[in-house]
Amino acid sequence: MQICETDRLIVRRLSLEDVPALTEILSDPEVMKHSVRGVCDEAATREFIEWSLSCYESHCAGPWALIDKKSSELIGFCSAGPEMVADVEEISLGYRLARRYWNKGLASEAARAVLSYVFTQKLCKSVVVIIEPGHPASLKVAEKAGFSGFDELEFYGRAVRLYRLTSEQWETLNDNDSN
Repeated sequence: MQICETDRLIVRRLSLEDVPALTEILSDPEVMKHSVRGVCDEAATREFIEWSLSCYESHCAGPWALIDKKSSELIGFCSAGPEMVADVEEISLGYRLARRYWNKGLASEAARAVLSYVFTQKLCKSVVVIIEPGHPASLKVAEKAGFSGFDELEFYGRAVRLYRLTSEQWETLNDNDSN
């Protein structure tokens, strides 16, 4: 089921048919370098997709497949899914792309599309993004998506920055963009 699209991407629900293609991406140590899950084999990827399917049912959101419009290839995922942060369930933005798609602006494009979808559909009042300070590419994606200001905390034993974007901030950002 398609969620939304951008100029270059189709954003749709993951399915178990995506296990082989997503395993190829999530088994890359460079792609998963900053992931609390670590590198995923086929079984872990299947478990991740099954969890994603349950998120669609419980939250109407979760990790969504990113499909390149030109090639129809699955190139990664972008997520607005539940995450326990300091004993509070938050909706967290996350993204992973196959390495050959890095540095093309696709993560930023996907993040903005997913944020637009969750806020337009009123699926949540705020979204967080959790980033290690030593991950400049992810920090740049978050900034381009409209996140600013952060709290420092420990997440799965790692020092991270927690950024928050509210639906009101999103509306203001997009009102300013259209002027």
